[in-house]
Amino acid sequence: MNNIDQPHENKLIHEKSPYLLQHAHNPVDWYPWGEEAFEKAKRENKPVLVSIGYSTCHWCHVMERESFEDEETAKLLNDRFVAIKVDREERPDIDSIYMKVCQGLTGQGGWPLNVFVTPDQKPFYAGTYFPKESRYNLPGFKDAIMQLYQQYNENPERITGIGDKITASLQERMNAEGGELTEEPLHKALEQMQNSFDTIFGGFGQSPKFPSPHMLMYLLRYYRQYNQDLALTMVTRTLDAMANGGIYDHVGFGFARYAVDQEWLVPHFEKMLYDNAMLALTYTEAFQVTGNERYKQVACEILEYVQRDMTGNDGGFYSAEDADSEGEEGKFYVWTKEEVHTILGEELGSLYSEVYDITARGNFEGKNIPNLIKTDLSKIAKSFNLSEEDVQTQLETARKKLYAEREKRVHPYKDDKILTSWNMLMIAAFAKAGRAFQQIEYTQLAEKSYRFIEENMLIDGRLMARYRDGEVKFKAYHDDYAYGLWALNELYESTYNPQYLIKAKKLTDDMYELFWDESSGGFYLYGHDADQLIARPKDVHDGALPSGNSVAVLQLLRLSKLTGEMKYDEWANRMFTAFSGDVSSYSSGHAYFLMSKLYARSSSKEVVIVGSNRDHNKERLIQFLQQNFLPELTVMSIEDPTELTEAAPFAANFEKTNETTIYICENFSCSLPETDVDNVMKELQK
Repeated sequence: MNNIDQPHENKLIHEKSPYLLQHAHNPVDWYPWGEEAFEKAKRENKPVLVSIGYSTCHWCHVMERESFEDEETAKLLNDRFVAIKVDREERPDIDSIYMKVCQGLTGQGGWPLNVFVTPDQKPFYAGTYFPKESRYNLPGFKDAIMQLYQQYNENPERITGIGDKITASLQERMNAEGGELTEEPLHKALEQMQNSFDTIFGGFGQSPKFPSPHMLMYLLRYYRQYNQDLALTMVTRTLDAMANGGIYDHVGFGFARYAVDQEWLVPHFEKMLYDNAMLALTYTEAFQVTGNERYKQVACEILEYVQRDMTGNDGGFYSAEDADSEGEEGKFYVWTKEEVHTILGEELGSLYSEVYDITARGNFEGKNIPNLIKTDLSKIAKSFNLSEEDVQTQLETARKKLYAEREKRVHPYKDDKILTSWNMLMIAAFAKAGRAFQQIEYTQLAEKSYRFIEENMLIDGRLMARYRDGEVKFKAYHDDYAYGLWALNELYESTYNPQYLIKAKKLTDDMYELFWDESSGGFYLYGHDADQLIARPKDVHDGALPSGNSVAVLQLLRLSKLTGEMKYDEWANRMFTAFSGDVSSYSSGHAYFLMSKLYARSSSKEVVIVGSNRDHNKERLIQFLQQNFLPELTVMSIEDPTELTEAAPFAANFEKTNETTIYICENFSCSLPETDVDNVMKELQK
């Protein structure tokens, strides 16, 4: 049979990862990460290319089109290297190790991440995007293949020496000494954020500009504790600017990953689940602090986008939407003025164009990204002889028409794999919004999503990391467990169902057993039962997401207060010691970790409310506690104290009375019971 016309297939064809499947028909003989690839490298004495990316990564697509789909380049690579493709979202352990290598060798990182390693996984060269031919002062991929292969063959001892040195340095950096974590980094973080704060457009740095929601969450807590107006100003100016900018999808909602410019106008159009989870949390908290209805609106719109476009029928959340459609970045999202007027008609089209900066010339490559950056709504309302309320009503009509028309376009690719860690973040966001906005449907969706994780992502009690197309794969990483604890703490405080505390204790004990570093404290990224790599990372620095260790330390402190289990408090304090050096040396890069230090130094309290769920006073108090920003409080609500016998034994002995009774506890010592709800609210508001 003649197979000439048969498309090329490589070893990735049997994978479920959308990113790996995107490369399954490349002429490159890709392997997934595993023994088979490294055994082949040893057998044939070939070096290995480990190429890491993710399905919605724009420059990953560019490098694929230029190099990995090119027959000549593929042959050069196949003849000289064993090529391994890694989905960073499925294998954050591999990505973490080799990203540190790349940053150490080149001073920068990003994706695609291309690392050249020996058959025993030791790196000797690394870079991010390589053009096919040398240009832009970047080495060409073809040249890199030829020269590195030549070095590997002609100077094997030098290559081995480089690999050994890099690996030793990597292991040394992951075992740095700790010490006492003082309060100084709390103030250093504010100072560093202030120094990089953009006073005109909000956000930190110039361009590209990332939302950095964990920094904003830190500033809200700093403001709460120190009454420092500057901290709140940095938050509100940033949230306002992002919500007005093109980084926000004003037609279909949700945030893009970052803006390429200083004023948030032009996004890198991909949308990630984790960004939208963290931003929903941040806008929710900002609403609690300020009462600004716009923040509530944005949080609810983010959740509407996720519920509509990123949620499976069974409750699992999808990972991302691509920046590209029809091979063009942003094509799905931009408009010409003519299109807008044709869809909306002249009158409504003129109003929409005036408000959202839609012009004949365009604000992005001849087309328009809707935005509110320079919009003065009251001025526009007067010029159209309308009230601001009428303008808002008409704009919503216009938005729905544009959305309906946009739905007819070719959609960007959707990465529909379900990642435990990112799902846990979104569960936390829905749960928090559910109680802050008193929207029971948000809480119910959070519960449904957690049930999906429980029913699909556990194998013999071991949490797993990824689900797609019915397949569950990869033992969960520490981030999955840490974010899971966050989700369970939020679910408990939104439902007061003691089962969530029981689940949180079980998850936390498992996390300790699998990831804890007995010698120095802190949690390793992958478990002792997983594949062992050339190093065992223990991350604490915040990247696009807060690190697992940062999240774990705060959630351990919360769980300790909720359950009375002192061991969780002890583990958290060991983490303060273990990571003090890192946190003190670059405080603003550890903002989420410092939230736990703020929590530990505050006069944190546990509030235990005992009374009938039908009691109006109890309902009033709970509503007050849930709607206000009181991060130093943990709240438990029960009808019968015996409900807490297993979850929180310290609270199980409170007396059940005929009226709602409130116990306020500090350091597991509780004050006399209080029945005056108004008095309690005044006291806690302080």
